[in-house]
Amino acid sequence: MDLIVPTNHVHEGFCSFQHLHRETTGSFPVRVDKVGFNLGPTRLHVGCCKARFLLKRKRNQVFAVSKAELLSLNGKLKDSKKPPHGHLGNGHISSNHVNSSQNIEDFESNYHLRRLVRNGELEEGFKFLENMVYHGDIPDIIPCTSLIRGFCKLGKTRKATRVMEIIEDSGAVPDIITYNVLISGYCKSGEIDNALRLLERMSIAADVVTYNTILRTLCDSGKLNLAMKVLNRQMEKECYPDVITYTILIEATCKESGVDQAMKLLDEMRSRGCKPDVVTYNVLVNGICKEGRLHEAIKFLNDMPSYGCQPNVITHNIILRSMCSTGRWMDAEKLLADMVRKGCSPSVVTFNILINFLCRKGLLGRAIDILEKMPKHGCPPNSLSYNPLLHGFCKEKKMDRAIEYLEIMVSRGCYPDIVTYNTLLTALCKDGKVDVAVELLNQLSSKSCSPVLITYNTVIDGLSKVGQTEQAMKLLHEMRGKGLKPDTITYSSLVGGLSREGRVDEAIKLFRDFGRLGVKPNVITYNSIMLGLCKARQTDRAIDFLADMIMRGCKPTEATYTILIEGIAYEGLAKEALELLNQLCSKGVVKQSSAEQVAVKM
Repeated sequence: MDLIVPTNHVHEGFCSFQHLHRETTGSFPVRVDKVGFNLGPTRLHVGCCKARFLLKRKRNQVFAVSKAELLSLNGKLKDSKKPPHGHLGNGHISSNHVNSSQNIEDFESNYHLRRLVRNGELEEGFKFLENMVYHGDIPDIIPCTSLIRGFCKLGKTRKATRVMEIIEDSGAVPDIITYNVLISGYCKSGEIDNALRLLERMSIAADVVTYNTILRTLCDSGKLNLAMKVLNRQMEKECYPDVITYTILIEATCKESGVDQAMKLLDEMRSRGCKPDVVTYNVLVNGICKEGRLHEAIKFLNDMPSYGCQPNVITHNIILRSMCSTGRWMDAEKLLADMVRKGCSPSVVTFNILINFLCRKGLLGRAIDILEKMPKHGCPPNSLSYNPLLHGFCKEKKMDRAIEYLEIMVSRGCYPDIVTYNTLLTALCKDGKVDVAVELLNQLSSKSCSPVLITYNTVIDGLSKVGQTEQAMKLLHEMRGKGLKPDTITYSSLVGGLSREGRVDEAIKLFRDFGRLGVKPNVITYNSIMLGLCKARQTDRAIDFLADMIMRGCKPTEATYTILIEGIAYEGLAKEALELLNQLCSKGVVKQSSAEQVAVKM
């Protein structure tokens, strides 16, 4: 049976099918909000979802009634007193049949949506969500929340926002987790204004996690005043701050207004019945130490048990670092012993703080003693324990000891990281042992430690300085092959090497090449080429490079001018060179002491 509803007899409050068809044919219609603003085509796409959902339910009812009528006409409805399952005897269709049909469709749609999101198919999930809501299905909040989280992780907050709009327009109700996920995404993307706007229009009450997320972002971006206003709003909404809230605000107050002001916030926290924890106290201890009030920090450490909170290893590490930075080595070692006595086990970080500062002061013997004690305290040394020691040996040009401790750390099962190797490579190149550096660089791949840009730059510079530019150029091609992009330092080293070897035309060609690649030359690059040109008695070309340098906004140094003056003198124009030197000296471009040194050479 075909059921035709005349368009001119549509009940008030329902759209006529004819009218609906007219509005949705062709291109998407202009969307109009409740107050008549033009919102574009997408809004109607989702805005009509509720209407479509109702129409879908009406359609199901019509088909069910039609089926019931046909059955009765065929004599299959024998007993009107005993209506078939899912129907009412008064001629109305039971909602059980319609709802079960709708629920099955919703279940299947949401199952597919969950599968797409679980498999990381976010774009497909988004399209499917749009489609299912367009056809009147109510989406499940859990996969929608996962979809929002996925887009936020990718930095696609606009897409995440659109998901939220679709959920809200579909008739589904987002829960607090959904809102918190989107607010967190905004905060991580630096869109704090969007986070605050969403906070204002949430359809449910925000919880303390919502506020903590926003407060942390505001405090991290130095907006403490605004954070305090948000806190006041939080209190007005009777969403009371917790220990995390106050710790965030205390830390920000320490940075912006000082520890004394932060202490007032601590008192307020206690008066409101919110008990500070060890993290709160550690923030204050750190603030006291940064203000140079080490004695007060030590007193605060000792008083913490009376506040009902035992200091932990982080508390001690903060004070230990402050002691080391002020040269109080004996006090630092006493604090370490005191930690052990009180049953607060030191961590690898504790020992590394001591080792790092001892090595900086050149006290390598004492650093080795600390290193050897670490296993006894259940803290095997890591690469950060050995690196300062290796750097210390390299600084003192004790390369044999550095290599010895590299072998020791490997034999103890502590594998060097790229920082370790970069430290050794830098020292080897400075010591003129470039061949050893190249050998070590070649071994990195077999040691499961991939070289980075600074690694190649170090060895390329070392080779260029000892006249092995050809080998340095091979390393340039090698690093490019590994996907590493050369920078200004890379090219400056190579240009300098070629210029020193008298291959100034090759240096200029390389200079032009890396300019085309978008790598900006620096003053060292220009000086290298100008020096090469002056040595080749091509001062005119060197002066052209000076003009190019200034035109590109690269400021010449005193060395730039002394190179040119010496070049002019080298071409037999000593008198002219001396006059130019005096002029530059009178203008303050070249220092008097530097001018005297150049004059002696002429």
